[in-house]
Amino acid sequence: MRAPRLFLHLSREEQRKRFLERIDDPDKNWKFSLADIHERKYWNDYIETFEDCLHATSTHHAPWYVVPADDKENARLIVSQIELDPLNQLKMAYPKTTEKRRRELRSIRKLLTK
Repeated sequence: MRAPRLFLHLSREEQRKRFLERIDDPDKNWKFSLADIHERKYWNDYIETFEDCLHATSTHHAPWYVVPADDKENARLIVSQIELDPLNQLKMAYPKTTEKRRRELRSIRKLLTK
C-alpha cells in the first residue's frame, strides 16, 4: 500500500488574503517574505508546471489528489478521508481465539488471581 500523494491547491485570491493576514497580524509577520510577492508574478507558470507534473507522475497505484485548500477545515477533512480510505480497505481484524487458547488463558488467569 502506497501513501496517497497530495497537492493542496490554494486559489490566487485565498493566497492574497493570507498574505494580507500575515502583514496585518504581528503574530503572523514571520510567515511573510517580500519574495512571496515576487514569486506571485509567476502564478500562471507555477499552475501550468504543477499540472504538467501531476499528469506526468500520477498512476493508478500512486495517484495524485488535488485538494482544494482555501477552506482549511474542509481541506483537512478531505485529506483525512484520502488517508483513511486505503487503511479501511485492508479489512484488518484481531485474530480469532481458539478454544484451546481460551482454556490456556483461563488457567493462566487462575495463577494470577491467587
